Amino acid sequence: MMSLFQLSTRSYDSEIPLVRKAMAELEAKCNVKDSYKIGAPFNRAGWTFFDLEISMDLAHMIETSGMLEGALGFRIGEQLKNFIGHYLESFGSQVRIKQIEYD
Repeated sequence: MMSLFQLSTRSYDSEIPLVRKAMAELEAKCNVKDSYKIGAPFNRAGWTFFDLEISMDLAHMIETSGMLEGALGFRIGEQLKNFIGHYLESFGSQVRIKQIEYD
């Protein structure tokens, strides 16, 4: 199963390169390839929304490498969401992130 997050922004064209660069760097740090997918954007009420899926391999590497240390949240999914949000911020991104639960 993959972890799914919904990202939202008011400036998609300037944010998407930052998200891609951050995720490529995260893959390199975790030594995994093809471990994330960025979904097609859609607009609603002046915001652009798009999905970010990360593989179990990437999530496992983040969790076991100690990267989640200090990430707020009671559950791993919440900690992962907060970690990715802060990681994207460190690359200058200002996207909002929300975890999507699979049904």
